[in-house]
Amino acid sequence: MDNTPKRKLSDHLFILYLIAILLIILGQMLGMLLGFLPFMTSTDIAITIYMYLSFIGIWILTLLYLRFTKKNRPILKSLGRNAAGNNLKSLLLGFVLGFGLNGICILAAWLHKDISLHYASFKPAAFILIFISVFVQSSAEELVCRGFLYQRLRQSYRHPAVAVIGNSLLFAVLHLTNEGVTVLSVLNIFIVGVLFSFMVYYMDSIWCAMSMHAMWNFTQNIIFGLPNSGIVSPYSVFRLDISTAKDSFAYNVGFGIEGTLFADILLILACICLYLFHSFPKHRK
Repeated sequence: MDNTPKRKLSDHLFILYLIAILLIILGQMLGMLLGFLPFMTSTDIAITIYMYLSFIGIWILTLLYLRFTKKNRPILKSLGRNAAGNNLKSLLLGFVLGFGLNGICILAAWLHKDISLHYASFKPAAFILIFISVFVQSSAEELVCRGFLYQRLRQSYRHPAVAVIGNSLLFAVLHLTNEGVTVLSVLNIFIVGVLFSFMVYYMDSIWCAMSMHAMWNFTQNIIFGLPNSGIVSPYSVFRLDISTAKDSFAYNVGFGIEGTLFADILLILACICLYLFHSFPKHRK
């Protein structure tokens, strides 16, 4: 017997898509107000901080929307310690996975001689501030996709696959306008969206998804100076020698390691491992 409540218009997939897109667009517009602060565009470090920290507008707008709309208010519980998987262990696991998986992709590209890196500079204070800013950006995307959209789709549709695939599709679509986008890069973003969704579904931990997303972006963009979904940061610890970069199974000149077959396969394997690990009886929900 299907116990799923009868869906209202506001529960349908494309209405939820529209709301999610509006939260992101309007939230980014709100965050862009930071650009009026003179010091936010004064140096490469400041520009990098602004590029990521401006996503705080999405946090502000989405939290207000969840708080003041009755149907969405329960979603707030999934963001805090009320969710069983939202703990320090899951947060740290996400950081390790983000650095490890992204690092493997970068190592493959380097070993295949697709990229050449050189040391640029390391400034501890800037490094920490940028890391916080990257976490704001990445977690803001998770808040909308794996927080709001995933949870609403779980409420509205009986099968969890709708929530997992539905929010991952939107996550991929949101990156279609990025510079250098390809079929493989869109597929990559969809797959990583599924992986983040599995963390929420199997681990009950959006914190793990947030931390992995943040460390994935931080590793490729800020530590190693590679494109993050086609976008290169003004500041990074290492810099890419663009003139020697080449396309291969492990690197895409326009989009970075995310636009490659190697990254797609690695992330698919990560999804399979997470699924299999939580398919054992002691892990069944």
